[in-house]
Amino acid sequence: MEKDLKKMPTPAASSTESASLSTTQARLVSKTFKKRSTWASVWRQLRKNKGAIAGLVLLIIIIGVALAAPIIFDYNTDIIQNNIRERRQPPSADHWFGTDEMGRDIFARVCYGARYSLAVGVVAVLFALVFGVTFGAAAGYIGGAFENIMMRLCDILSSIPSVLMAIAVVSALGKSTLNLMIAVGVASTAPFIRVARAAVLTVRNEEYIEAARAIAVPEWKIVVTHILPNSLSPIIVQATLRVGSAIISAAQLSFLGLGVPAPAPEWGSMLSAGRIFIRDHSYMTLFPGLAIMVTVLSLNLIGDGLRDALDPRLKS
Repeated sequence: MEKDLKKMPTPAASSTESASLSTTQARLVSKTFKKRSTWASVWRQLRKNKGAIAGLVLLIIIIGVALAAPIIFDYNTDIIQNNIRERRQPPSADHWFGTDEMGRDIFARVCYGARYSLAVGVVAVLFALVFGVTFGAAAGYIGGAFENIMMRLCDILSSIPSVLMAIAVVSALGKSTLNLMIAVGVASTAPFIRVARAAVLTVRNEEYIEAARAIAVPEWKIVVTHILPNSLSPIIVQATLRVGSAIISAAQLSFLGLGVPAPAPEWGSMLSAGRIFIRDHSYMTLFPGLAIMVTVLSLNLIGDGLRDALDPRLKS
């Protein structure tokens, strides 16, 4: 009986355990509420920017068109099949954007081409984001000789025009959609290194970082759980803006014949094919060019809105 009584928790111990449990729960609730309130504040700021909302609506429409294109159009018959009898037809009720030099419907090809341009832009930026943020954050946190080496390499990459860098990569790897993504991603890495390094430098000497070091938290964990989450604002803005630049770079390479292989309906290759007929059939270059312009404009509007929404100096 005495042994059983000894095993039973005392009221003080049970109250201590319940207090620690309630403290842990309170911390979890506080973190969740803080995250929700932060993103809710960003959304409130973003909604006030009419340009950002217009860009968001345009981007949603473009993404919806890209997703619905395989359902609406058949790739073999509507996108790449030649129809010489209907070549170079002006815009009409049957062909909203007209037909190209092979008789293919330009409206169908522009809609389907959104899949290529958006995929290349997003994948290339993700490639640059992973490598750029990794090396930039390491350079900003470690400092010293490693930082100097990374910054000099970044200077070398920045001194080479992005298009020339992409051309060199595609020429070395060969023409394919994957190689185009890699080429554009390599050309976009240097800005992410600089942005990530600058963001890490602003927070690496904060008091909560020093406190984490004082309780012997591993260095990699400090970077992943404390520094990077508090450095995301400029990185998110840079990523949004770089998607538009990546789409333009991919269109430039396709225009030069180094991008998505023909007869895939990539917007840059459509511009390249239509430039020969631009004097008498300007619609062959007008609509692919407008597609590039509207897509990049929507991304830039969203990026500007995010920059304002994530800037703490503009929050009241």
